[in-house]
Amino acid sequence: MLGNFGRRVFLLYVGYQSLASRGGVRVVDEKQQHLKGKGLMSVNGNNEGKRVSLVLGSGGARGLAHIGVIRWLEEQGYSIQSISGCSMGALVGGIYAAGKLSEYEHWVRSVTRRDIMALLDLTWDRGGLVRGDKLIDTLIGLVGDVHIERLSIPFTAVATDLHTQKEVWINSGRLFDAIRASIAIPLLFTPFKYKGHVLVDGGVLNPVPIAPTFKDKSDLTLAVNLNAPVMVQMQAEETGREEKQQPDSAVHDRISRFIQKLQQNMTDTRERDWGAYEVAIQAFDTMQSSIARHKLAAYPPDRVIEVSRNACQMLEFDRAAEMIELGYRKAEECLGVR
Repeated sequence: MLGNFGRRVFLLYVGYQSLASRGGVRVVDEKQQHLKGKGLMSVNGNNEGKRVSLVLGSGGARGLAHIGVIRWLEEQGYSIQSISGCSMGALVGGIYAAGKLSEYEHWVRSVTRRDIMALLDLTWDRGGLVRGDKLIDTLIGLVGDVHIERLSIPFTAVATDLHTQKEVWINSGRLFDAIRASIAIPLLFTPFKYKGHVLVDGGVLNPVPIAPTFKDKSDLTLAVNLNAPVMVQMQAEETGREEKQQPDSAVHDRISRFIQKLQQNMTDTRERDWGAYEVAIQAFDTMQSSIARHKLAAYPPDRVIEVSRNACQMLEFDRAAEMIELGYRKAEECLGVR
């Protein structure tokens, strides 16, 4: 009934679900050291306790909220001492550590749905729908081909090894190799081969990777969870910030021209049954939400910023301004003076 394509999607999803249920976590024995090293402290109303270990979770386009969180922290005088990121958290965190978050924010606020589709280099490969080369080449053109060792902030990207069924922490080498591995959402992106490993999205095992921060000497571990419980109704709150911005036409024209240079001839767009992929991605989102709850309960950070998993869909990157504002507002709610 499903046909070859549908059966392939089903079998791949079952495999990832099995991996999530059986995979282990490295460095789990450091929990007690982490909890002893960081006591309760006040982070409001003074300049103390503002050295932050920042944990940026996975969640597709919801990860643009990480930009708003970082902006709020900067405005309030917090010092980000390290970043541990998974999937979109690795992307935003890595770009911030490279000192190019402003350029990325300007770019992503200008991206349209058409631009997003142009960046999806479809492959119909057995391992995934999109190769990801165009996206990574675009980001390298924006940020530069930098190495993690040369970043101004210690950075770890978390991915999942399909063969060993373990987390892989990447904290050296090319930044965008680490990011490409960490954003390899099962079924959507093809797995990434890296130093003999076959890697997929770190969210398969750990959507909120707190463990890499256990040895940090910071005052506060702050986690951003993009898989919080579903909100019954999204509230359209009026804020002092402009929620929707019209993209600068000159910037958008430059972006479009750059994408067009990278874009291959996509006229042969064979129709496929996208329904199976959509269901699998939604199931992956649901699985991440459950795992995130368990991880946060097992290894509680000092503070957690919660973003509902229905704040936006996984590929709605055209809602950048809205998600950035949401992250800013959630940071204020979590850490602001009450």
